[in-house]
Amino acid sequence: MAFDLVQYFSEQIKIQKPQLFNQYSQKEKQLYIDEINALALGRLISLWKQNHQKLYQEVQNSDPLYIQEITRHLTTSAHNQSTLSASELETSLTEVLSLQFAELKQLDQTGSFGLAGLTELLLGQIEHLSGQAEDWVWSTNQLTELLGSKPVEQEEISLEATMQEFNQLVHQAQPNAHDDTVLEATPPLTPTWSYIAAPLVALVILIILYCAYSQLVSF
Repeated sequence: MAFDLVQYFSEQIKIQKPQLFNQYSQKEKQLYIDEINALALGRLISLWKQNHQKLYQEVQNSDPLYIQEITRHLTTSAHNQSTLSASELETSLTEVLSLQFAELKQLDQTGSFGLAGLTELLLGQIEHLSGQAEDWVWSTNQLTELLGSKPVEQEEISLEATMQEFNQLVHQAQPNAHDDTVLEATPPLTPTWSYIAAPLVALVILIILYCAYSQLVSF
């Protein structure tokens, strides 16, 4: 896996450009840094794929006019949906692109990457950029292979909420204990004939026992 330039550039922006997006909250500032970083780096990658030799020379020269040309392309794109104002977007993109050009040049000189090395490094950033921005960013910088890479955020269901729903379901399934209609248990009815037959059965049993006793005595 290639060195993560996405995170590296993000940290360098905060170090070298501390004034960038200072008018926003810390959360908004980080969101805008990530957005501009992905927008600018993605454009460099798409341009590198179109003509890597030309862009390699532009990295060595760091021509402000060329950087301005890239910025204008991004800010005027029909796909651009940034919530930043046009002037904020143009200024921040120019600053971030200038930083990225300078850092790439320094990395090339320090690590002796050369054209082949920088090609491998930049194209390897596609994996690191995946899922890091909304689709309009990839449509704007023409890194279209990343469309749909941002995961859909789903609302997290807590265990407590799940248990509450379960308890409610169980409660609804139980009979209503406060129902006004009370069913009284009634004892089973005894047939009338049993009251008449009972003495007769007892008498028969006594006769049988008496006969059995008499036979035992006679022996």
